[in-house]
Amino acid sequence: MLKNRSQNTLSDVGPYEALTGVYTIDPIHSMIGFSVRHAMISNVRGKFDSFEGLLKLDGAQPTRSEAHVSVQTQSLDTGIRDRDAHLTGPEFFDSATFPLMTFRSTGIVPVGDDAFRLDGNLKIKDVELPLDIDLSFGGAGQDAYGQHRVGFEGTATLKRSDWGLTWNAALETGGVLISDKVTLILDISAVQQGPEAAA
Repeated sequence: MLKNRSQNTLSDVGPYEALTGVYTIDPIHSMIGFSVRHAMISNVRGKFDSFEGLLKLDGAQPTRSEAHVSVQTQSLDTGIRDRDAHLTGPEFFDSATFPLMTFRSTGIVPVGDDAFRLDGNLKIKDVELPLDIDLSFGGAGQDAYGQHRVGFEGTATLKRSDWGLTWNAALETGGVLISDKVTLILDISAVQQGPEAAA
């Protein structure tokens, strides 16, 4: 549990100096997931269990902050083994050939109190395209082990067909089995590294 997490917001720490540093994403306390419309009537949700990431936060000039994330596509989990095998197979992620999905930031724009637009490039398989993430700062503080943490939540909407994930099936009642629109969902907790990590 974070200590005094609610006491720290971006507005409380001056012009962000207290957040300056290099952070690694803690996968145990973070989530990278998605939601997609299924059969035109409900949403299927899933997540990736294996990922890593690096955040370089510049407190004096937040727009110079950076984010780099790498996700193992084989770790996809929707709760149904056969569906996971299909999604990680050649008709979707083709994890055997393209084991990683990556995101690297190209800029960050403040859009309101504790809210930002994180611009970057998302690479799935062999296609790399721009993706903007709506990001909100969740808090900062020390955890029970004395580690300094920061938290962020984010969402982004994309068309999977833009990245070559085009498989679908027509429904007898009309429409298609899987929507082209996918919502990405991020809940990130990151731990600050020692001075050597920032060198």
